[in-house]
Amino acid sequence: MNWLEVSLTVNGELAEAVADVLARFAPNGVTTEQAVKFNDEEDEGTPVGPVTVRAYLPADEKLEETRQKLEESLTYLGMIQPLPAPVFTPLADQNWMEAWKARYQPIPIGKRLIIVPAWLESPDASRISIRIDPGMAFGTGTHPTTQLCLELIEEQFCAERPQTTDDGPSSVVRRPSSILDVGCGSGILSVAALKLGADFALGVDIDEASVKASRENANANGIPADQFTIGLGSVTEVLAGRFQVRNAPLVLANILAPIIIRLFGLGLAELVAPGGALILSGVLAEQTEGVISSVEEYGLKLVEKRQKGDWVALLVR
Repeated sequence: MNWLEVSLTVNGELAEAVADVLARFAPNGVTTEQAVKFNDEEDEGTPVGPVTVRAYLPADEKLEETRQKLEESLTYLGMIQPLPAPVFTPLADQNWMEAWKARYQPIPIGKRLIIVPAWLESPDASRISIRIDPGMAFGTGTHPTTQLCLELIEEQFCAERPQTTDDGPSSVVRRPSSILDVGCGSGILSVAALKLGADFALGVDIDEASVKASRENANANGIPADQFTIGLGSVTEVLAGRFQVRNAPLVLANILAPIIIRLFGLGLAELVAPGGALILSGVLAEQTEGVISSVEEYGLKLVEKRQKGDWVALLVR
C-alpha cells in the first residue's frame, strides 16, 4: 500500500466544505466527481446530483495519526450538517502517465492509414502513419465519427475514377488538391488528407485549444506551416475572406448534427468548390434524415452514407 484514498459522497452544498477539510491532510489536493446530464443535443453537459470528493493520504509512518485527525475534523463538520461516513481504500502506487498511455494503441484505418500515438512507433510501415497526441481536443482516432471520416477521406485520394450518377453518364472524380476542415479539433483529418496527397489544408475551429493541438499534431507529422493553415473561426470567417481560401474541392465537418444543420444556414455549402465534395460526420443515426434534408435544401446531393454503430458519416457533392 502506498496511498490511502478517502472519499465521501455528499450534496453540492457540502462538497466545498468537505473538500476544504480533506485538503488540509492531502498534500496533492482533492478531486470532485459529479454526474452530468445533457439538456439538448448541443449541451456540453450540466452537472447534476451528488458529488464525490476524494483525497489521497501518503501511506507513511504518520498515516494513522493523519487519518485520526482527518476523521476528527469531519466529525466537527458533521455537527453542523450530517455527513456520511468516509470510505477508506488502500491503493498501490503506479505510474499514472504510463497507465494512461497504455490505453492508446495504433489503429489501422481503411486500406492505407494507421493512427499512431505520438510516443509509439508504427507497427506497419506499409501504411501511412498519422501521429496524434491524445489531449484536450476532439479527434484521437478512437471514435467512430473520426474513423468514418478518415475512411471517406482516404477514398477521395484514390486514383482518378469514374462515378456514375442518377442524372446521366459517368463523371470523373479527381483527387482534391486542397481541403477545408471546419471544426478541425486535433487536426487529425487535415493531417491525414495532406499525407494522402493534398497540397494545402485550412483548418478552423472556435476553440483555441483545438487550434493549438492541431498545430502541435501537424508538427509531430512533419507538416510545414505553409501547407496547413490553422486559425480561430468557422464558416462565417472563411467566407468573409479572413483566410487564404474561401472554398476547397474537399470540405470536412466532423462536428454534431445540430451544428452541421446550423452551419448550412451560415453558408457551409458555399465552401465546397464546383464539382467538389463535402464529408459530414458526428451524426447519430436518428439525426441522419435531418442532415440529408439540409444537404438537399442547399443544392448538394448525397453520394454515400456510411455507418458504424450509432454514428453516421455522409459523402455529398
